[in-house]
Amino acid sequence: MDYSTIVATLKEATLFDLYRLSVAINHLLDDPQRIDQIRSRLKPGQTITYFEPAENRLVEASVIKLKRNRVLVENTHDQQRWTIPMYWVNLDEVNTDITLPSRKGLDRSQLKVGDIVGFQDNQNNDVSGEVIRLNQKTATIRTDTGAKWRVGYAWLFPVIDGKPGSPYLIEGQIVADD
Repeated sequence: MDYSTIVATLKEATLFDLYRLSVAINHLLDDPQRIDQIRSRLKPGQTITYFEPAENRLVEASVIKLKRNRVLVENTHDQQRWTIPMYWVNLDEVNTDITLPSRKGLDRSQLKVGDIVGFQDNQNNDVSGEVIRLNQKTATIRTDTGAKWRVGYAWLFPVIDGKPGSPYLIEGQIVADD
């Protein structure tokens, strides 16, 4: 499913249209047959990914215990345990990225906690840092110096390259196709 196309189409919808769709979607999310389909594919000890809405990204976890319509998981990166709805689990390894063409800046749906972004400060100096929180109208950015900024999404841009030795870069070489 192409989420980018769906979101672009929904940007044309009225608030009532969005509300009505959310009610219909919530009914589908609570469908016992669909929950059973997911439940039947899970077992304790299984490694999965789930979509974390607050961070807008996939999180790797291990299944601890299955409940009626929720699952207890332990995150791989920090060993935190969470009880999440079954429908958060990404069993089919679906690409969850949303890319929208925008005239200026980024959209909240295009960012994830951990992304590296840039912006210009009040003196028009380029500043870059890591997204540490996605707020309703702003993203909280931590710079290399440890400073925290809350920046409106429209003022952000993705940072594609970085400094050598950055933990976000992978060293490699280009290999010609033969």
